[in-house]
Amino acid sequence: MDDLLSYDEVIERFDPVLGLEVHVELNTASKMFCGCDNTPGGEPNTKTCPVCLGLPGSLPAVNGKAVESAIRIGLALNCSVAPWCRFARKNYFYPDMTKDFQTSQYDEPICFDGWVDVEVDGETFRIEIERVHMEEDAGKLTHVGGGTGRIHGADYSLVDYNRAGTPLMEIVTKPIRGLGAKAPAVGRAYMALLRDLMRALGVSDARMEAGNMRCDANVSLMPKGSDELGTRTETKNVNSLRSVEGALTYEMRRQGAILAGGGRVHQETRHWHEDGAYTSPGRSKEQAEDYRYFPEPDLVPIAPAPEWVEELRATLPENPAQRRARLQHAWGLTDLEMRDVLGTEGSLDLIEETVALGAAPAAARKWWLGELARRANEAGVELAAVGVTPAQVAAVQALVDAGTVNDKLAREVFDGVLAGEGTPEEVVAARGLAVVSDDGALGAAVDAAIAANPDVADKIRAGKVQAAGALIGAVMRDMKGKADAARVRELLLEKLS
Repeated sequence: MDDLLSYDEVIERFDPVLGLEVHVELNTASKMFCGCDNTPGGEPNTKTCPVCLGLPGSLPAVNGKAVESAIRIGLALNCSVAPWCRFARKNYFYPDMTKDFQTSQYDEPICFDGWVDVEVDGETFRIEIERVHMEEDAGKLTHVGGGTGRIHGADYSLVDYNRAGTPLMEIVTKPIRGLGAKAPAVGRAYMALLRDLMRALGVSDARMEAGNMRCDANVSLMPKGSDELGTRTETKNVNSLRSVEGALTYEMRRQGAILAGGGRVHQETRHWHEDGAYTSPGRSKEQAEDYRYFPEPDLVPIAPAPEWVEELRATLPENPAQRRARLQHAWGLTDLEMRDVLGTEGSLDLIEETVALGAAPAAARKWWLGELARRANEAGVELAAVGVTPAQVAAVQALVDAGTVNDKLAREVFDGVLAGEGTPEEVVAARGLAVVSDDGALGAAVDAAIAANPDVADKIRAGKVQAAGALIGAVMRDMKGKADAARVRELLLEKLS
């Protein structure tokens, strides 16, 4: 295990500098340079053709929808759009790309010089964007044996080229300075913003755990008072918000220990280990010249017309940060309450849709962050895949608002909905879950509770109204939670007044 410097000492002695390279897989129907199906999954090596396999004589053609998505991403990041750009060949030998080069962009990206603002603990940080460029993803390698899932120590490797040729956007920041102790948190906030933005644009599912969006996290340390950038490391393919923050924190502490001990940080790639929350060495980092970039001879340059760019600008959605602020104000949530919403993957969209269908914001938030989040966690699925729709949540809450069921019975309604027993209304009818409000049935249950608890009844007669809770509870138990608690209280006090 690496020697680590305490985080406080790192911040006291060094200034961290970040650089984040984010790869986003687009959700276009076909691949970047051929017509193969671009939907995830499928049997290995069934979504391939001569072009994405790089067979001799095959010729690529650019996916127009991918170009459109790249421009919209760039515009959403306040970038300039290049009036003319072209593709290049990034040469390397590795089995995940059969043609021994990746079609990418090098010195002429489609979008450049942008920025976004992120907020951490009430402080705003501007992240400057160096470039957004188009490329294709590589195939997927599965290393079998060895216990780590990595090539080192594996018995053999399997290659699936279904992913090869998937449209991939790389978003590269300029060096990010002046973050101090908040550097890892800013990195996480930036990734969260990009994830929300990609989804709002509709260009990617941006599911980090599925590899739709992944981050190469670069970090270096400068001694306090110095303006010379330190040697950076690049932690590859980090695939969760928590892991981005964790990898940056670990590398800062690891590099801090090396520099404090008089050593030298090596420029290299690193691997993030989720199980132990640490990084390990990968390979020494190549320079651009090692890839022998040269212009792609089989693809014509791209020259987006200014009129088309402006048409695409008009399609941009509401900025995610502005949307969050608008919804927080409309729903009357505190900063802490909104942080809980944002901290539960997918809940913001689900709550918004539930509110749009008539539920009060507080009720929608309660169900999605409470009962349904618990069920999703138990099932090991995302909240959106829990099996209940916003329309069904709104319908359940409408039953609560009408007094048909109470919160306890509503949980049983969700049981029925998840079991496929029909709509919330049908579940209530089939299971007999409606709250009993009939005075005759309630009066009999109240009389029984009074008779069974004479001491408590005497206290209520003596003016200790708070003691009524015990008798109300007894009635609710007797009626299996289906009694109208408010009416039970009224009848109880009437009888004992």
